[in-house]
Amino acid sequence: MRIKNVRIYTMNDNDHVIENGFVTVENGIITAVGEGCPTQGDENDIDGMGMTLYPGFIDAHTHMGLTSAGVGIEGEDLNEEFDPCTPQLRIIDGINPIDYSFEMARQTGITTVIVSPGSTNPIAGSIAAVKTAGKRIDKMVIRTVGMKFALGENPKLTYMDHEQSPATRMAVASIIRDNLHKAQRYMRDIEQAETESDLPDYDSSMEALLPLLRREIKAHFHCHRADDIFTAVRIANEFDLDYTLIHCTSGHLIADELADEHASCVVGPVICDRCKPEMAELSPANAAVLKANGLDVAVCTDHSEVPIEYLPISVGICIKHGLSFYDGVKAVTCTPAKIANIFDRTGSIEEGKDADLVLFGDDPFEVMSSPALVMIGGKIVRRDKV
Repeated sequence: MRIKNVRIYTMNDNDHVIENGFVTVENGIITAVGEGCPTQGDENDIDGMGMTLYPGFIDAHTHMGLTSAGVGIEGEDLNEEFDPCTPQLRIIDGINPIDYSFEMARQTGITTVIVSPGSTNPIAGSIAAVKTAGKRIDKMVIRTVGMKFALGENPKLTYMDHEQSPATRMAVASIIRDNLHKAQRYMRDIEQAETESDLPDYDSSMEALLPLLRREIKAHFHCHRADDIFTAVRIANEFDLDYTLIHCTSGHLIADELADEHASCVVGPVICDRCKPEMAELSPANAAVLKANGLDVAVCTDHSEVPIEYLPISVGICIKHGLSFYDGVKAVTCTPAKIANIFDRTGSIEEGKDADLVLFGDDPFEVMSSPALVMIGGKIVRRDKV
């Protein structure tokens, strides 16, 4: 199958835009990307009629499928509060792929979401990149991409009335450090063991942190306030973690300092109130300021804080407040793919990548726009006007 007669935002590392081109798809994979409009084809070819083709959009931070609207506690699988440190929790065991939000994502052109546990625990569990099409989560997962850490008000408010800590920001950070130190020692004991009897006793929470210490996955730090952002950077540097800053709400106030750290940021939610003290510095210009200082910036909804279908509108608001259109496209395609270490699979239109594609006739970030075509893994999940 070929999609032809389209303008193509390839979003590859060359920032290449093809003014009139085509994309060939076979067995769910992009097999050719080129210029011009081939005359040969078959009945399955799609004439894009001069519309614009983008990589499928990616939301870099969500809680998709972890909450069910109107159900209450029976459908709430976002936060586990039996212990402040729960790295052993696997996110795929909580995701309900039949939840309505996946259909809303598909209809909006969002083909991949990064799904994370909530932020009640200083260390909350694994994070996965998930395609939005499917019925069985095991077949939708691209890979585990991170470990969730939370700083600031949420873990404080969760545990301050419990007998166990944390009740201060210092205690939140200390729990993270203590467990990373334990994991380092656990890893060292495994590496130095000469026989099976020398191995340390199996510890599921320490095992879950080993990929993080080996830099195989990233630390995703929930952090809003400037001091919490710097605590995230401090801890990441102490333990040589590959990391990204989630929300980074006050980032525009400290963008020059973050530039020195070459940090990446996932900004959002954008369409929300300053609903708690640590969000007092919320600004729609945040993404633009961070990008202007040379940082990699993705935009997220934090679904269900903001419904997943408002991701394009969130980008539009960032563009209204200074982000360039091209950087807006980056913020929901190649940048979140690189942050999540899934750029080998998705995030750009290149040969060998998954055929995750979205076609728009209008500006995709305008409130009245809807995709004319959405494709996930080579399968059309929405088709309108073409």
